[in-house]
Amino acid sequence: MGWILALIMGGIMGWLASKVMNRDASMGIIMNIVVGCIGSILGRFLLGGILGGGRLRDSAFDPMTLLTSFLGALILLAIVNFFQRGKIR
Repeated sequence: MGWILALIMGGIMGWLASKVMNRDASMGIIMNIVVGCIGSILGRFLLGGILGGGRLRDSAFDPMTLLTSFLGALILLAIVNFFQRGKIR
């Protein structure tokens, strides 16, 4: 059950990050899930020591886990935007 919850929360975090970065029109639901899940890993790696938070699979409703997941998804989309378009936004 933890994996399903992680995919759902990853999809939500990816969708929110794509809305903020104006990428929603070019991304589908699968890419939102991928961005959210990879962004969660990236956020935990980069910001986990500073902000805390766990994994989406274990503590999906912890506010710090959601924050690090969202920020990681934003960072991931900023990197993708930079390499695809030559600019962050």
